[in-house]
Amino acid sequence: MTTRGVLYVHSAPRALCPHVEWAVAGVLGTRVNLDWIRQPAAPGTWRSEFSWQAEAGTASKLASALRGWHLLRFEVTAEPCPTAEGERYSCTPELGIFHAVTGIHGDILIPEDRLRAALARSQRDETDLEAEIAKLLGKPWDDELEPFRYAGEGAPVRWLHQVV
Repeated sequence: MTTRGVLYVHSAPRALCPHVEWAVAGVLGTRVNLDWIRQPAAPGTWRSEFSWQAEAGTASKLASALRGWHLLRFEVTAEPCPTAEGERYSCTPELGIFHAVTGIHGDILIPEDRLRAALARSQRDETDLEAEIAKLLGKPWDDELEPFRYAGEGAPVRWLHQVV
């Protein structure tokens, strides 16, 4: 079963750009040429977006291939398909990688056991419940990536063809 997704490289040093393309090509099994544009949020870095279609589970393979590269900020999303929920991976050098399961409307679905664990930690005064829920929703990653998501002038425009 195939799914569709998008790789957002929010910022990468110029020297890392060909390595990102090689890593993506290695996962997809086909040659990949990304269109790179300057990232105004971090001068000296570049950004790109790449839509892909492949078997379910490809988002995790892409995230694994790119994780751990210093100074690389990226997100990978995959749409749900009949055999798998959607996925979202976010990665920053400071926070590492975040993974969330997403529903058909893009909402993050938090497993019951993770919510129970967060509640238990907050009841033992190990952490604040609001902070725990924020982490489960990926808020620290969103906060860090938000300045990089806006590409500025000259960025490609993605037209949406399906309205939910």
